Amino acid sequence: EVSVNQSAHAELIATYRRAKAEAAHKQALIKTAGAKGPKAIQTAVDTATKAAKRRDSYAEKLAQLGVDTRD
Repeated sequence: EVSVNQSAHAELIATYRRAKAEAAHKQALIKTAGAKGPKAIQTAVDTATKAAKRRDSYAEKLAQLGVDTRD
């Protein structure tokens, strides 16, 4: 049972790290969209917001398991 929990924790940590990288990437896309106009900027902001929410959701789940995700 312990190895199953450790495996689940490791998988959740990996998922969190992917979500964190995706959120950072989407945030960077906002700058790129700046040259394309307000509609592109808004789309990039919306996408970045969703990615950040996913990241935060995984961070919250990890915090409940006692895993510190702060850098």
